[in-house]
Amino acid sequence: MADDALGLPSLPPGVAYFEDFLSNAEEAMAEARLDAGEWSNVLKRRVQHFGYIYDYKARTVTADAYLGKLPDWLHCLAERLVRQGYFTEEPNQVIANEYLPGQGISAHVDCVPCFTDTIVSISLLSQCEMVFREKFSPAVIAVVLQRRSAILLKGRGRYDWSHEIAARKSDLIGSVKIDRTRRISLTFRRVILGAA
Repeated sequence: MADDALGLPSLPPGVAYFEDFLSNAEEAMAEARLDAGEWSNVLKRRVQHFGYIYDYKARTVTADAYLGKLPDWLHCLAERLVRQGYFTEEPNQVIANEYLPGQGISAHVDCVPCFTDTIVSISLLSQCEMVFREKFSPAVIAVVLQRRSAILLKGRGRYDWSHEIAARKSDLIGSVKIDRTRRISLTFRRVILGAA
């Protein structure tokens, strides 16, 4: 996944990748729950917020952005993330992002004052390539996120590397062109109490 000619590791430091984090049944249940809810068109892609609303314009989370506890099905996943050691405290904010073929997300680092050290994103329905770029070097690492996988960003991988998904309809994986289909990501974070 990395460019071995440049001697890069397969993942940035602080980033971990887990295939088959969800079962097929859990993936189908998550899709059904989200589609039974209300998608927002506040961005070019559709989103749903749980726990707290993240203000994209102000790039902040405030106390009045609290929506309530995570719904049971997301709470169960949040508990699993703690039980398996990915979070030390239970995440209390989730953003669901829908990506149709041709949609992506620009390079960014998740809001530093808003969220704690750990971010976990779970991919549903389709694979895609996520690209990491180190802030203070030319290092670039591409990681293929398979459906039902999870990727964890912590430490340097959370703060010193941006991540992005190119807005395109297919990915070249090795020498094979793979078309994207509808993809949903579930990103779990813990709001910093001072920011909320």
